[in-house]
Amino acid sequence: MKHRTIILASPHGFCAGVERAVQMAETLLAEGAKPVYCLRQIVHNKQVIDALAEKGMVFVQEINAVPRGATVLFSAHGVSPATREAARRLDLNAIDATCPFVTKVHNEVRRYADQGYSILLLGDRHHDEIVGVASEAPSHVTIIETQADAETAIVPDMNKVAVMTQTTMSLDEVAHLLDILRRRFPTLKMPSEMDICYATRNRQQAVRQVAGRVDAFIILGAENSSNTGRLAKVALSQGCPAHLISSLEKLAAINLDPVTKLGLTAGASTPELFVREAIAQLQTRGFDQVEEFVSVKEDIHFRH
Repeated sequence: MKHRTIILASPHGFCAGVERAVQMAETLLAEGAKPVYCLRQIVHNKQVIDALAEKGMVFVQEINAVPRGATVLFSAHGVSPATREAARRLDLNAIDATCPFVTKVHNEVRRYADQGYSILLLGDRHHDEIVGVASEAPSHVTIIETQADAETAIVPDMNKVAVMTQTTMSLDEVAHLLDILRRRFPTLKMPSEMDICYATRNRQQAVRQVAGRVDAFIILGAENSSNTGRLAKVALSQGCPAHLISSLEKLAAINLDPVTKLGLTAGASTPELFVREAIAQLQTRGFDQVEEFVSVKEDIHFRH
C-alpha cells in the first residue's frame, strides 16, 4: 500500500502573544472572581472562545456592556484610548492582554504623531488591531489596504511621513506596498524593526518552504484570523492548493483522495489540541505517516 504523508510545518499554532492572553484569561477565571468579561474575542479562534466561555468568561462587543465595577479583559488585538477612558469612567478593573508587539505599534504611532508626522498604516481597516492603533492619532493616520491606497495617499508634508504595519500582514504584501510608498515618499520613516511580528514571519516562512513539497495544504484556524488567512495566501502564492479549516467537520468535508503528501499548519491563534485532533482525523483517512518540518525554533515568551 502506498504511504500517504502529512508534513507538519513548524512553527505553528500559538504565538507568545496569544499564549500570554489565554493564560491571563485562564488565571482570572481560576481566581474565581466571576463573571470576568472580555471585550470582543480575546483571540480570533472559536475553540479558544468556546473553551473560555465554558469556564465562565462573558464576551461583549462594546465596553458599555460591561457592568460598572466589573472585571474586563482587553483582547490581544489591543483597544483604543477611548475604550480605556470608558473603562475608567465605569470603574472597571481593566486587565490588558494586548500583545506586546501590538503595544509597540501603538507607541510608535503616538511618537511619530507627536513629532508631526503623517502615518501610513498598512493593514485591514476593519481588523480590531488596526482600529485600535489608528485611534491613537486619527488626524495623523491614513490606512493603506491596497495598492491603489498606496498610490493615492495624500499627506500635508511629503518630507514628514512614517509607515507602520499590522503585525499579522503577509511579508509579500507589505514588501509590495512599501515599494510603492518608498517611490512616492523618498524620506519615508520606517520603524527600527519591522512591525510584522516574529510569529507571523516564522509561520509564513515555514509554509513557503513546505508548499513546494506537498500536493495540498491545510491551514487550521478561524476564518476571521488575519494571520491564518495569510498563511493560506502564502501557500497559494507558491502554487499549492490551500484550504483554511476552522473545524473538524470542515476538514472531513475536504476531498483529499488525490493527495499523497499533505502540508499542515496552524495560525498563531489556533490551539495545539485542534492540530492533534486534525492529525488524528487525517490518520483515519489514510495519512499513515507524519513528518515535522521545522523552519526555525522559537523561544519567545511574555510575562503575564
